[in-house]
Amino acid sequence: MFETVLLIGLVIFSLSLLLCLWRALKGPTLWDRVIALDSFGLNLIGFIGILMIRQSTSAYAEVVLVLGILAFVGSVSLAKFLERGVVIDRDSH
Repeated sequence: MFETVLLIGLVIFSLSLLLCLWRALKGPTLWDRVIALDSFGLNLIGFIGILMIRQSTSAYAEVVLVLGILAFVGSVSLAKFLERGVVIDRDSH
């Protein structure tokens, strides 16, 4: 029963990843693409988490942590770039 629930979760996350990828490629605005990529990263973390439970291993724990950090930094960097046009401010005040 638990294996079936995990398999259904993997299928749902797979569909969600495909939809996020589609939105990232076909998004009408750049903001839609940024949100889709952020959602893609979060869904990928969930997918790998369910995969770790299904395989009874913690081998991918570091991968999940790195993906979380990269998704956060990427989202913040893209949002700052889209808002101001520059990622790193080099003001000498």
